[in-house]
This record gives sequence, C-alpha cells and structure tokens, in this order.
Amino acid sequence: MKTNLVIVGKTNEKWLKAGIDEYLNRIEKYIPFSIILIDDIKNRTNMPEMMIKIKEGEMILKKISPNDMMILLDENGKLFSSVEFADFIQKQMNLSVRNIFFVIGGAYGFSKAVYDRCNYKISLSSMTFSHQLARLVFAEQFYRALTIINNEPYHNE
Repeated sequence: MKTNLVIVGKTNEKWLKAGIDEYLNRIEKYIPFSIILIDDIKNRTNMPEMMIKIKEGEMILKKISPNDMMILLDENGKLFSSVEFADFIQKQMNLSVRNIFFVIGGAYGFSKAVYDRCNYKISLSSMTFSHQLARLVFAEQFYRALTIINNEPYHNE
C-alpha cells in the first residue's frame, strides 16, 4: 500500500514544515508515503470562494485515479480515537488497497465534486485547525497509528 497526503498550497511556516518532515521520515520507516502539492490558484484575490473550491477540486481529482481510495480530512468527517484510526488503517492494509490518498483541502474546504468522489471523510478533531496545521496533526496521528499497528511504545493508554 502506498499512502499519499494531498495538500493545497505550500506549508509557509518553517516550524510546521520541520514538524511535518520529522513525522514523514518516521512514517517512511513503515510504509511508502509522499506528499502531493496542489499549487495555490493564481489571481485568486478577486475570485469567489466557490470558484476557488471548484478549481482546487479539479486539480485534486486529476491526481487520483478511479481505483484509488480517497479519504478527505474534513471537519464533518468521522471522529476516531488514535486506536480506532489505527484499526481503520489496518483494515485498509488488509483489503490490499494499492493507493490511499488523504486529502487536506485549501482554506475554503472542498468542492462538491471532491465530496462526491471521496470514499471516506475523517475529522481530526471537533475543533477547527488551519489547513496548514492540519498537515502536522495528520502526520503525527498517522505515525501514531503505524506504531500502534506495530505494537511499538509510542502511544500510551
């Protein structure tokens, strides 16, 4: 299984990028993992929110084939504990899913087309995070899930 994190726009803060890179290095010890960057839309200042979501959605959907699993990180998605998330990841591994794409949208969220295409929606928290901070939170939780799956001493209950 290959896992991918699709993100809209660069991570601007150095401290966030350093944290994300740290967890990516840890994750890659367990499973192939890559980040796919969707560039920010040019000339978006005068563009309506809905148009931004549609254009970002088109770029996201170009990266994902029909056989790939697409999981949106969305505030209205299913909430998991860390152990439940690890169980969810393990089930996907057992199903022999070839490619999983976790997707963090831009500042305005996702277009209807992206919602219609997704296989699952997962929420990182009942609280709202900036889309850049969500990247770090996801990377840590994905790493945590992999350590739980491998019975390693990172997660404490």
